[in-house]
Amino acid sequence: MSNLILLFVCLIIGIILKKSKIIPENFHTSLNAFVINISLSAFSLYYISKIELNSSVIYPVLVVWIGIFAAILFFAGLGKIFGWKSSLIGALIMCAGFGNTSFVGIPLIQAMYGEEGLKTVMLVDQPGFVALSTVGILVANFYSGSKDSMLKHLSKILKFPPFIAFVIALLLNIFSIEIPKDFDEVLMKLGATTVPLALVSVGSQMQWKKIEKKEGFHLFIGLLFKLVLLPLLILVIYKYIFHQSGDVIDICILEAAMAPMITAAIIASAHDLEPKFCNLMVAVGIPVSLITVGIWHIILPFL
Repeated sequence: MSNLILLFVCLIIGIILKKSKIIPENFHTSLNAFVINISLSAFSLYYISKIELNSSVIYPVLVVWIGIFAAILFFAGLGKIFGWKSSLIGALIMCAGFGNTSFVGIPLIQAMYGEEGLKTVMLVDQPGFVALSTVGILVANFYSGSKDSMLKHLSKILKFPPFIAFVIALLLNIFSIEIPKDFDEVLMKLGATTVPLALVSVGSQMQWKKIEKKEGFHLFIGLLFKLVLLPLLILVIYKYIFHQSGDVIDICILEAAMAPMITAAIIASAHDLEPKFCNLMVAVGIPVSLITVGIWHIILPFL
């Protein structure tokens, strides 16, 4: 219960800080930088170095890859049927293909499954940055007509702190190297800042505006895919095709049901893929996902 209370308290704090104008206009960018580069890196080192590596870890790792390729097929197909412009198709793929598995996913999964559930979250989240920085960039470049070099983006991935931490944690795990106790506690405390800071950041970025009818249809389709169809796809593949079950599989389904990823929306906006619509997908998707993820959590035991 305390984790759920923390979730709503931090969201409200972020909203209040934004409305009261106590904080600078772009306060959330600094907060995001700390969370992504420091908190998540510490989180990764702390949890992934302790995960028992076996064949089951492939299921969390594949969630984001299934999501982005399913989004490409789904929205490219719909775009052709409805005659959507390229920028809208690209925006929908980016916003609905990548989930907010850390900023929203970590506090929600922690509230539902406790600390143990966070190990699975990190196996979904960290490879997600690789997918975003490769397939995501390719999608953004293609639908915007940009010609950025993939070598440039590969260089960024290799220098990205959470990715470096992820690789180090995997190596420590594979070679059974234990992190010294004192340093391990430091990592735990740094990682613990992820949830409150991420939620304050999300709250401070929530923006609302009047939704036009046509825009509302695109928003509905995007969120229907992200919050309902994608987790349903993961459920069918994992539970009914591969006959897997348990908390790890349920967490994979819930992570697939998370709101659109803020970073993916930022990248889409930077490539001029309907920036206002991307902001709308995030602003509406986050609060709605708090309800839909809760519904998924309730019904999963019966599916």
